[in-house]
Amino acid sequence: MSREACCPDAGPFGAKRREETDEIGEKVDWLGQPVRCADCPHQSLHDAGGCQEGRACVRDRRARRVDRFFGRQPELADEYLEHPYFEVRAVAAKYASVFRLPVLLRDPEPEVRAIAVLRLPERHAESLREEPDRRVRLAIASRVSGKALVAMLSDEDYAVRVMAVRRLPTGALGLACGDPEPEVRRWVARRMAPEQLTRLAQDADALVRLEVARRLPRERLRMLAKDDDLRVRFTVAERIEEAHLGLFASDCDEAVRQVAERRMHAPRAPHTSEA
Repeated sequence: MSREACCPDAGPFGAKRREETDEIGEKVDWLGQPVRCADCPHQSLHDAGGCQEGRACVRDRRARRVDRFFGRQPELADEYLEHPYFEVRAVAAKYASVFRLPVLLRDPEPEVRAIAVLRLPERHAESLREEPDRRVRLAIASRVSGKALVAMLSDEDYAVRVMAVRRLPTGALGLACGDPEPEVRRWVARRMAPEQLTRLAQDADALVRLEVARRLPRERLRMLAKDDDLRVRFTVAERIEEAHLGLFASDCDEAVRQVAERRMHAPRAPHTSEA
């Protein structure tokens, strides 16, 4: 089943419905008061098509409408970096001059600080190592490198550690092999150099071992042939060198035995000598 079929809001028609719903929805500002174009300092933009009530409006409390407004005239974003409504500041930060963004690193709203981190040079992200909000630390982990990125492996939030593992040089991934969160170790197994994957071959989490079975060099797969997990053994039986397929002849699971037998009896390509 396609994503569009199982999710009515997915696909081009779903996007159209979302836009139509966005335009039909209430038109109120961040204080809950009705939006009136007559009171807006950008009336001239409205007349010229630069903004549109209920769709592209900087005074609307819906972030999508604010985003459309700045998307049409990004040169106005600098004027809204101190707006009292955090959604307006956050969206404006996406379009504002990068030279105006350092002050936003001290913004009271984490979403605003995170956007500033994502746009500013790496040295600004490094200055926020003690940031209390996970959203901002995720942004930091996506920007820093070197020792600063390695330090993120000690973050209390596993999502931040996953971000760090996804960006670390492959040679440094061994530092995260003992992470207490299986999802972090799975990402290590997905990225670590294949010849180093034996370090995770006995991992307590079956899905980590499955990632190892998918990438470990074929000549080393014998160490996983008797794994407790059916998925791991099945993957090994699919990949292991033909000479070792007999290891699965008495496997307790029929699916594993069948894939091994199928490979053992598969016709081999004829050998052709080079001219």
